[in-house]
Amino acid sequence: MNRIALLLYVSFIGLTLNAQSDKLINWMSFQEAIEASENENKKFFIDIYTDWCGWCKKMDRSTFSNPVIAELINKYYFPVKLDAEMTDRVLLNGNVFVNEHPDKRRNPHQLAIALLNGKMSYPSTVYLDEKGNMLQPIPGYQDPKSIEPILIFFGTNEHLKEGANWEKFEQNFKSKLEQ
Repeated sequence: MNRIALLLYVSFIGLTLNAQSDKLINWMSFQEAIEASENENKKFFIDIYTDWCGWCKKMDRSTFSNPVIAELINKYYFPVKLDAEMTDRVLLNGNVFVNEHPDKRRNPHQLAIALLNGKMSYPSTVYLDEKGNMLQPIPGYQDPKSIEPILIFFGTNEHLKEGANWEKFEQNFKSKLEQ
């Protein structure tokens, strides 16, 4: 009985943390982000995940539930959660993206394939500029400490400055996360 109660408690805590992440970040669909970009000039932050990916769930619980990270994402980006195996049709720049085999298990959507340049890895984050042009896809789990400088590097246009150098920026970066 104690094990069952513990499992239920742990499950409840996991659901609560995911719900907190959903409330901190103003997640939208890809189509909603495209529409919002017509009225506001922001970059796109795309979290590419799958329902079966354990590291994706960990990133929701640890990274996206961090208030500093959520604030940066909401401030500089249109935040999009993109299920790599979704079955929805997405219209982008006159092109229609679909999941060619939605009935097959773990079949990726064409948009996820395009955004990840065919290198399917979950979770992955993709950064697009204000016009939807690729800045950088970044594969793998990222904790708050590793994602914070990336969010600022692209969000504040540090990447566009003359002589921009990621290594130098990262080396001189001052985190706002609690030490």
